[in-house]
Amino acid sequence: MEIIKQAVKYGVVGLSNTLITMIVIWVMMKGLDCREGLSNLTGYVAGLLNSFVWNKQWTFKGSTTGWTKGAVRFAIAFGVCYALQYGLVLFLNARLAIDHYYNHLIGMVFYTVLNFLANKFYTFKV
Repeated sequence: MEIIKQAVKYGVVGLSNTLITMIVIWVMMKGLDCREGLSNLTGYVAGLLNSFVWNKQWTFKGSTTGWTKGAVRFAIAFGVCYALQYGLVLFLNARLAIDHYYNHLIGMVFYTVLNFLANKFYTFKV
């Protein structure tokens, strides 16, 4: 039952990450007239920082992993999960005759599940 509660919390944090990322990108592009690439990178960094803090403090609050060790593990988990999802997207793009956008959606679902498990059992393991 605990894993279901954590998965729901992880989803809530994920939604907040998406909102923060989108707001930062919009403010930088529309309000500050920044370039798209810088806006995107800054938005994603803001979302990742939000994700790390809320997942450490709320989703996986029983974890004894320290802040520094947790941050390093979080970055590793993100990098591995991101690379695997992108590899899946490229694989699907080469093999499925559908709009590539849908392959990215499949990749996002794959990433979300994989990253939750990586954070639960690696980054913030008890």
